[in-house]
Amino acid sequence: MSSPTGPANGLPVRMPRPRQTGRHRRPEPAVAPEGAPALVLAVPGAPSAASRGLAEEIISIGRSELPGLDARIGYLEGDDAEGAEFPSLSGVLTAVANERTARAEFARAAGHEVPAPTGPDAVVVPLLAGPDGDLLRRVRQALMDSSAAAELADVLGPHPLLAEGLHVRLSEAGLARADRARLFTVATAADGIILATTGGEEAVQAAGITGMLLAARLAVPVIAAALDQEGSVAAVAAELRGSGSAQLALAPYLIGPEAAEGLLDTACKEADCAAAEVLGAYPALGKLAVAQYSAALGITLGAAAH
Repeated sequence: MSSPTGPANGLPVRMPRPRQTGRHRRPEPAVAPEGAPALVLAVPGAPSAASRGLAEEIISIGRSELPGLDARIGYLEGDDAEGAEFPSLSGVLTAVANERTARAEFARAAGHEVPAPTGPDAVVVPLLAGPDGDLLRRVRQALMDSSAAAELADVLGPHPLLAEGLHVRLSEAGLARADRARLFTVATAADGIILATTGGEEAVQAAGITGMLLAARLAVPVIAAALDQEGSVAAVAAELRGSGSAQLALAPYLIGPEAAEGLLDTACKEADCAAAEVLGAYPALGKLAVAQYSAALGITLGAAAH
């Protein structure tokens, strides 16, 4: 015989947990709306197995942030040929538009009523931490060269998550404390950071915003410099040393593919300092790519990057 509260033998009963309400309620995970535009990651630089692996990892993180997301990769210097190993951005956008049209035609042929498509075929997210006028012009040209109705999202930064990523890369290289909450110091920790970016003066100004966030994390001065402007890195190194910094480090404000080969090595020699690795496939990049995609479409994420 059992009682209203459980079996008579006193064995515990698994009861359903009450649904959380209020400010501590766990947000419902967002999913991509049915028929949502594709997210096309625009990868700069010469295509390679390394840049493809990086892009695929970022896309994988993006899909975990927004289940059901149709995500593709297009290369600014890719191949226009069908089935190419490194497809061009314009080719990928055209393929996305053609697939969307084909799905609608197939549905009509099957007797289904298909509403007229709304919104873009794709949202292009540049794989860039900051603005780079030349690369963004090429992205826009690829959009115009395709047959797709595509929208261009913002670059990934500036953002606090990028400052976090730079901190992690510096700590991995032994150039900064791993945790600002701890009181110990690293013997090789830098007391001045050159935040190195590409894209000229506009990129330097944008990087300066992330630089202020990084400076707050490390409690050392951080000044941005342009890798692709002659003398910029050397001038910033001299400014930091002139203000009392004795041990400098270079933090690449780069994801990786956007920088020409040898730029970082040259910058380290000019500044006479060690460097951290580029941001690479830092997990936050996938979150930021989806956040920019969602912002372009007006989608509210249940657990948006912040």
